Amino acid sequence: MTGFWITLIILLLAAIALFLYAGWRQREVSTGDRDRLNTDFYQQRLRELERDEEEGVVAERPEMVRELQQTLLTDIPQQDAAHIHHSSRWVLLPGVIMLLVVSLGMYLKTGGLAQQTAFVSVQQAYPVLHVRVMDPNAQPLTMEELARLQLGLRNALQSDANNLNDWAMLGRLGMVLNNATDAGQAFEHALQLAPDNLELQQDYAEVLTRSSDPQDNRQASLMLKELLKRDHSDVRTLSLLAFNAFEQQQYNEAIGAWQVMLKLLPPGDRRITMIERSIEQAKTDAGQQNSSLALTVSLTPQAEKMLPQGGVMYISVSDGVSPVPVAVKRLPLSHFPLSLTLDDSNAMMPDRLLSAQHQVQVRVRISRDGSANPQSGDWFGLSAVTPWDGHQQLAVEINQQQP
Repeated sequence: MTGFWITLIILLLAAIALFLYAGWRQREVSTGDRDRLNTDFYQQRLRELERDEEEGVVAERPEMVRELQQTLLTDIPQQDAAHIHHSSRWVLLPGVIMLLVVSLGMYLKTGGLAQQTAFVSVQQAYPVLHVRVMDPNAQPLTMEELARLQLGLRNALQSDANNLNDWAMLGRLGMVLNNATDAGQAFEHALQLAPDNLELQQDYAEVLTRSSDPQDNRQASLMLKELLKRDHSDVRTLSLLAFNAFEQQQYNEAIGAWQVMLKLLPPGDRRITMIERSIEQAKTDAGQQNSSLALTVSLTPQAEKMLPQGGVMYISVSDGVSPVPVAVKRLPLSHFPLSLTLDDSNAMMPDRLLSAQHQVQVRVRISRDGSANPQSGDWFGLSAVTPWDGHQQLAVEINQQQP
């Protein structure tokens, strides 16, 4: 940064020197030209007087020469001229000031001073951030600090392009910062240095799997299948392969990889539940699920007496853990008891299907004015949280009133 400012100052001084030199030289040249013209005029006039005297046209040549000399002396400034010449140089000062203002103003507007300052700040903070990210006991870096660390790593790798660990870290930072392009390029450099590194190959395959380019997804699938040939029991490879197949709608391949994972994971592993849900989701998307919830709704005598005219019945199904419904159905009031069926067509979100749930809880509410939000005085019924394999039949009695 110091070198940059020194260079900038030198360039400004050089520009000022050229400006002043041009101004002074123009003034001196102007004065010299006038003196030279006066001298030439004097010599020419003398020759004319000599010629006129020879021809007898002029009789008083000495007197006319004295007048000519007096005229020449009158046109040549002496002390006043020196003063004027000295004063004219100060006229260049506003030009120097304008040169400085325009140059600095243009640089501040278009020269990227803010970016340069930010880059210097990143360079200064990089060593501390690098130590923090490597220390498991240090405070986690924020997203802004991770972005600064990424920029610092790029700068460091320009002078140490064979640093495998930094290339790997740069790739993982790209994944965290959701920059697949930078992550992929970093892992490509890292794999050039260590082509047989399993962890780097898995990281690169994950980047390709997350890509929105189908060609990248297919390349990741080929990589993962090759890795699986080397080690059939690598859980991470199986997980990436399953996810890659699911994203490409190759549901049977995804289900097969997840089922192998279930056999490899120890009992009680928290990933088991997630994998089971993923398998159910894949089966549903593949059309292999044929599950539905059969429901019977009844009323207590007190609730039946208070049924509103034009009321609406809302049926919502949740997993008993999250308050967000998995499935919802809206029906006009009719006779009771009422039998109906809910399936994946009633799902609230495509990634949370009813058929993928392992337990359900049903809530039935009668809205007096058709509002989707519960209101004081509404009658409702709530079932217990019940394990569900997709084929049970549940009964709900409307027996409570909203406070």
